[in-house]
Amino acid sequence: MAEVLLKKVSKTYGKVQAVKEIDLQISDNEFLVLVGPSGCGKSSTLRMIAGLEEINSGEIAIGNKVVNNLDPRERNVSMVFQNYALYPHMNVGENLGFSLKIAGLSKEKIEERVMEAANILGIADLLRRKPAQLSGGQRQRVAMGRAIVRRPDVFLFDEPLSNLDAKLRNQMRTEIKRLHQKVQTTIIYVTHDQVEAMTLADRIVLMKDGIIEQVGSPIDLFEKPASKFVATFIGSPTMNMIEATVISTDKGFFMRTNDKIDIPLPKQKNDNVYPEQKISFGFRAEDLVPVKYGSKPDNSWDLDSKVNLSEPLGTETLIFTSLGNKEVVSRMFEPEPVNAGSLLNFSLNLDRIYLFDDNSGKII
Repeated sequence: MAEVLLKKVSKTYGKVQAVKEIDLQISDNEFLVLVGPSGCGKSSTLRMIAGLEEINSGEIAIGNKVVNNLDPRERNVSMVFQNYALYPHMNVGENLGFSLKIAGLSKEKIEERVMEAANILGIADLLRRKPAQLSGGQRQRVAMGRAIVRRPDVFLFDEPLSNLDAKLRNQMRTEIKRLHQKVQTTIIYVTHDQVEAMTLADRIVLMKDGIIEQVGSPIDLFEKPASKFVATFIGSPTMNMIEATVISTDKGFFMRTNDKIDIPLPKQKNDNVYPEQKISFGFRAEDLVPVKYGSKPDNSWDLDSKVNLSEPLGTETLIFTSLGNKEVVSRMFEPEPVNAGSLLNFSLNLDRIYLFDDNSGKII
């Protein structure tokens, strides 16, 4: 187990700077998730920690030891890839113990560690099977087991669930969370899936264009996004976002949308804006309430709009409607059918609106 520290770490591929002087401290036994869109630098960061990519500048330390110039095998980290990387001619037990055999451990010690990992992951009955005889989920467990047997200071996961179907991804998320509780070690996990990030992480590092946009707990990023990018990336469905201009009237500040709809500005935001400021305001689906099927918020603005589409999801239904020329989504928690074309009254919770400056993209 070990703390991982990155100081001003950069990575350049030709003329492209993939990672731009990032600073990051990962605590001992923390489950940290690097998340972001393709090309944001998350996998490059992971591979630099593993030693699979050289850093162009900065410093990486694992357990208070600078590892910039150490080979991957000298860093005492284990990496789990998305393609499993199992040896097809070896059975599961041989795959699990191969790295220990190369390291020169005794047969007894190898068997002990292999059984320990197999029992943790529930694959003890698969030890004699070849990879071709395993399901995708079983192969992923073997890949994780191969990392466990080495007893590394840090586990590194590079999008390990991306090749699995939706149901199996959900199951494996639970397995990885349980694994962390059992082995009590530092995990750094890369994904492009914000649902994985929200469900697995102690802390999330959200990256964009080689920089860190925000670091915090899943709840912090959901409830207190630092920027428009964070707000629209974290949460499912994505946050509704409307461009507007701040206007001042004798009745107070309003947000005038591009199609001339005036919505009252939340009074608590009055001191943070100025007239004619270009902003975007965002709100979650659950904060646009279909009044017929929910409770009207205390501080709200009402909208009558037709249903464009509804998506029943069992415990909830997503209703797609329009605010002016912009399609927005509302979340309904009543198990009632909603038909396209129906006219509904929606109530927007003004106390749950987020404001962002259009020039900087930062929260107001």
